[in-house]
Amino acid sequence: MKHLMLLSLVILTGLLRAQTLSSPNGNLQLTFSLTEEGEPMYSLQYKGKMVIADSKMGFTIMPATNLNAGFELKGSYKMEKDSVWQPVLGEYSQIRDHHNELLVKLQQWNTDYVLHIRFRLFDDGLGFRYEFPEQPHLRHFAIGNEHTAFKLMGNHKAFWLPADYDTNEFPTTISSLEAIPSLIDKVREEPLAAKSPTENVAVQTPLLLKTDDGLYLHFHEAALVDFPALMLNLNAQEHLLTAHLVPDKNGVRGYIQTGGMSPWRTIIVSDDARDIIASNLILNLNEPCKIEDTSWIKPIKYVGVWWEYFIGGGSTWAYKENSHHYHAANTQHVMKYIDFAATHGFDAVLVEGWNKGWEDNVAYYKEHIYSFTEPYPDFDVAKLRNYAASKGIKLIMHHETTSSVVDYERQLHQAFDFMKRNGYDAVKTGYVGPIIPRSEYHDSQWMVNHYNYVAATAASYKIMVNSHEAVRPTGLSRTYPNWIAQESARGTEFESFTGIAPNHTTILPFTRIKGGAMDYTPGIFEGDLSLYGDNKAKLSSTLVKQLALYVTMYSPLQMAADLPENYEKHLDAFQFIKDVATDWDDTYVLEAEPGAYLTIARKAKGKQEWYVGGITNEEARQAVIDFSFLPAGKNYTATIYADGKDADWRTQPKSYKISSKKIHHKTIIKQRLAPSGGVAISIKEDK
Repeated sequence: MKHLMLLSLVILTGLLRAQTLSSPNGNLQLTFSLTEEGEPMYSLQYKGKMVIADSKMGFTIMPATNLNAGFELKGSYKMEKDSVWQPVLGEYSQIRDHHNELLVKLQQWNTDYVLHIRFRLFDDGLGFRYEFPEQPHLRHFAIGNEHTAFKLMGNHKAFWLPADYDTNEFPTTISSLEAIPSLIDKVREEPLAAKSPTENVAVQTPLLLKTDDGLYLHFHEAALVDFPALMLNLNAQEHLLTAHLVPDKNGVRGYIQTGGMSPWRTIIVSDDARDIIASNLILNLNEPCKIEDTSWIKPIKYVGVWWEYFIGGGSTWAYKENSHHYHAANTQHVMKYIDFAATHGFDAVLVEGWNKGWEDNVAYYKEHIYSFTEPYPDFDVAKLRNYAASKGIKLIMHHETTSSVVDYERQLHQAFDFMKRNGYDAVKTGYVGPIIPRSEYHDSQWMVNHYNYVAATAASYKIMVNSHEAVRPTGLSRTYPNWIAQESARGTEFESFTGIAPNHTTILPFTRIKGGAMDYTPGIFEGDLSLYGDNKAKLSSTLVKQLALYVTMYSPLQMAADLPENYEKHLDAFQFIKDVATDWDDTYVLEAEPGAYLTIARKAKGKQEWYVGGITNEEARQAVIDFSFLPAGKNYTATIYADGKDADWRTQPKSYKISSKKIHHKTIIKQRLAPSGGVAISIKEDK
């Protein structure tokens, strides 16, 4: 490990305005400058090509002070860092953090306010943040606006979601930047549980762009702490993105105390799509792990009382006496899931609908809805606790709040204490509907602090957290590795609602998953939901693509989401779900193009086992699988789960074939993928 620091001379006012910084490999170059009006500006080049032209920085702070002009440069410092760290759970057993850093210190002429901007330039991109030092003339302030801009060099192809303060569950739309204004109103018609769209044309982060000359640009943020989430305003004709911070309902975009800082604004850049997926820039910009003992944080493969609520057939979360509805979270039914999990080597069973409150879950009008310590009469906590323990299975608690967040915080310590007393060490939290307190949105500063508070509090009880309907992740799993996964995007449940496009899972690894692991809940084998009742929905993938998602959609928390009886009809294919790892030593992105196809190989943590997942969009194609990632000089057996000759997600989704093949590190396989199909491969060393 090395840490090099090069300190520049303090720069006198007006003598030198421009500062430059190069990435360790020299491919990226940052330029920072002040205009004659004292406006901070930056630009970014990649391999000699301008990626971000001169773009403004700074803030307007309330009531009416511009913190984006009138600055002089009081000093600058440069540092190089090259170190390696080990994630508790992840796609790699160790991650290199190699970057060059520039810190510029600014002071405003007329107010004496001080603002620092810290840039970190990696081989794969840029991160920068604003720092607000403690100072005599400024102690507290509110943010009226952030002026960070990204001046783009053309009408790039965009993979975008409309900006919304309350949801990130829209389908991804692919279009040019200039087409977004004409499309956004129609996209916003998507029926979702809570929506609060921006008044202007704006998009969410993560945002992926592709230039006409084949450059990929990924925009997001890292280390979102005590700050509202970042959206991006779009001036389509000028190809300009500007920061749009999520406000509270009073219009304030953040309450700041000096001594703090903003999250990092991040730009990942490459001319190879594989590098976007392989990037660890966002993780590297987060603080190291704050949990001293992490031995209790484990990957989880689970089943659960969940999918049956969505597909039809009468199962319900709520318990009501003498009702014709079937309350699925009952003791005997859960015991069957425990038996299935134990038989097939799973770790845990999730149970939704176990606790009082589901019969009265009307959002927004009531603060107190659920109890997180009182089960329904037909859910025997002690019996299930003891039965699960006897089978070597854990139960996963479910805390749906229906977004009555103030009440959840009141009960949080009692709820976590109840969990520990009953052997639960993982919780799925939910935030469906408009937020209470009623002044807040899902992605406002207060709610960002809530999600982080839950993760930190859970860590003190040695509890892992899987949050749904929360703000999209920003790499905080490094700091709180017990925050094992999030939903925070359009997940499998939408297969039973308005649907998921075949290209959806070929986009998420380039966008949403760059911030952190996703609880996507794959593994649906029976895709014709009309078999269960009136639901006419059909799965948007082949069965084999569902297998491949366990590799391509990274998460240390993986659910076999279908009903047990559907797996029992296809035990040969189910074997891949049973075998596939959930934690990894290494990851190899073999081929990739966002919205089209993706093939990834991974090495299981601490084992001589490798797994490959390849997926495609609605088009059939041939995946080229190069096994050069395998150690040389050894022989291996690959078990290949492939689409059948007649497989097609629309007509024959369950057509598959399983074969074995002897391979080594020089082997290359060309495998046909059906429309919205895939390939899944398990590899073990020959003895």
